[in-house]
Amino acid sequence: MTRQELIQQIFKKKSFLCVGLDTDLKKIPQHLLSCEDPIFEFNKAIIDATAPYCIAYKPNLAFYESNGVKGWISFEKTIKYLNEHYPEHFIIADAKRGDIGNTSAMYARTFFEEMQLDSLTVAPYMGEDSVTPFLQYAGKWVILLALTSNKGSADFQLTTDKENERLFEKVLRKSQEWGNIDNMMYVVGATQGKLFADIRKIVPHHFLLVPGVGAQGGSLEEVCRYGMTEECGLIVNSSRAIIYADSSENFATTAGAKAKEVQEQMAMLLPKQ
Repeated sequence: MTRQELIQQIFKKKSFLCVGLDTDLKKIPQHLLSCEDPIFEFNKAIIDATAPYCIAYKPNLAFYESNGVKGWISFEKTIKYLNEHYPEHFIIADAKRGDIGNTSAMYARTFFEEMQLDSLTVAPYMGEDSVTPFLQYAGKWVILLALTSNKGSADFQLTTDKENERLFEKVLRKSQEWGNIDNMMYVVGATQGKLFADIRKIVPHHFLLVPGVGAQGGSLEEVCRYGMTEECGLIVNSSRAIIYADSSENFATTAGAKAKEVQEQMAMLLPKQ
């Protein structure tokens, strides 16, 4: 998916919502456990219910890998279902990969060639040669970790060097030598509040993937106040607050209603075109 196609979807749907498919066998409705593939059946129902209100889906690989081979099969089936039935949706593999060049090249082949995903979250700690293999695929995106929503983000990301530059700022500046607004986004946690304004000084036009709204306590209004651009420039993820809103047999209907609530809020916050 190109940048312009993504922007078109956002303004067409009046939504910049990403639904996180963090599917945990211990949390899904119990009646699904008798299915041959409970994870896929849960995902399929959630996708069908929320697709009108979101523009992206983000399966987190940890929730699939924890189930071994069966989990990988569920993941592949989910991606195939999205590609076949909802090709207009942006698909993010939240895998946080990043290793020496030849290893990153294999990860890129896995997610961009074999799995046919649109984007992948990547950790920048190992530097340029660990990131650039992912940038060799036309129409695919690297979503680089910049300033995350977890409490431990302050341990490294907010530390400063001799020039008083914070580590997340160095990541933003340096990585622009590798990619551009058409193939690189950044992860910025919704809990970071006013720091979005500092981020926009460095990357005024890049898209930001924003986790942490909902269960983690991030404010959608604050994210938009400091982080939104004329083209929106935001993909805001919500996982638990939508997919686990109801544990009954009506879970999908409830999830759809929750996604619609967020979409309606987003429609009010989007810039006018």
